[in-house]
Amino acid sequence: MLIKDVMTWNVVTIPSSMPVLEARKIMDAHGFNRLPVVDRGKLVGMLSRHRVDSASPSPATSLSVWEINYLLAKILVKDVMVKDVVTVSPNDTVEHGVQLAQSRRVGALVVVEDKRVVGIMTTNDVFYRILNKVLGINEPGIRFEVHRCADPKNVADVMGVLARHKAKIVTFYSIPPAEGEDHNLIVHLDVPDATPIIEDIKALGYKVEWVER
Repeated sequence: MLIKDVMTWNVVTIPSSMPVLEARKIMDAHGFNRLPVVDRGKLVGMLSRHRVDSASPSPATSLSVWEINYLLAKILVKDVMVKDVVTVSPNDTVEHGVQLAQSRRVGALVVVEDKRVVGIMTTNDVFYRILNKVLGINEPGIRFEVHRCADPKNVADVMGVLARHKAKIVTFYSIPPAEGEDHNLIVHLDVPDATPIIEDIKALGYKVEWVER
């Protein structure tokens, strides 16, 4: 899967000369946590809500709301933005983007094409558009785990049982357990009762456990 398949397009950008107070209003209005900073078509930084909060007076201050807003109006985006922005291409793989974000310890990647900002990919994009679908989050049904079942023959055995029961598959993937090297098979089915299916899989010699959703 490519970054262009999961990123947010039509991203809102701001200039570095904008007061932080105005940038915060944009974040609040749209529910954004980050805004790419672009000057004359060139990416020059990233402003996060965390950076805005860091630039704001402490909640324990004796300053009035008017005084706080007056001070924030004097602070510009360029004064608090992060200048070393991590970027990717829309044609990079999502795996590459996630690996890059983890290694650089950032929660968002600015997507640039032909030196122009075309989007942004955040951890939420990965969760909602990929991880939620893989794990079947918010999907109906029943999930169970077949232990030590990653070999093609083992998987074929399980699939044969599902085929006989004409079970509707929501998700189907293998994952290593917390300890050990043998992968387990996670099966999420949209069925009212998976008990007959599980019993048939157990009859083939596999250990099966229910997985809470």
